[in-house]
Amino acid sequence: MDQVTYKGLTFEPYITNDTIQNRIAEIAREINKQYAGKQPLFLCVLNGAFPFAADLFRAIDIDAEISFIRLKSYEGTSTTGVVKQVLGLSENLEGRDVIVVEDIIDTGNTIKKLVADLKEKNPASIRIATLLFKPESLQCEVNPDYVGFAIPPKFIIGFGLDLDGLARNLRDIYVLHDDNL
Repeated sequence: MDQVTYKGLTFEPYITNDTIQNRIAEIAREINKQYAGKQPLFLCVLNGAFPFAADLFRAIDIDAEISFIRLKSYEGTSTTGVVKQVLGLSENLEGRDVIVVEDIIDTGNTIKKLVADLKEKNPASIRIATLLFKPESLQCEVNPDYVGFAIPPKFIIGFGLDLDGLARNLRDIYVLHDDNL
């Protein structure tokens, strides 16, 4: 893994794809055990969670379904910090076991609002699977059920995480090099 540069910023290797895949396999084994005999619905939060959700879903051995949602929280070019609505949710969640798949939980505000919105649809259960978790950045109480990696509050890209839409397709995860700070 070599350094990569996007928009004049240099990023250095942080978590290799092999390490990511091994952790995804561990999470899948845990989900397979906990949901044996059930048929959970995985809700992938687009766009960033797509690579994680795809690999996780393929590693699941039990019967399961997957769907994709998008959260709208922007007005113009800046975030409002408030999730306005969930786009793309067409499934009936009543009585269903739901696993929300996120790329990263940072402040926790987005996932907290999403879970509150989903609870209104009366699912049997809601669990959260996140590839990355920044516990030091939390602004509200959020306890994800499945965590790929707990990381410090640094800026990262790759494996679904982007810089202005770029770098999502990197197979590994990279961290902003200290020289850029």
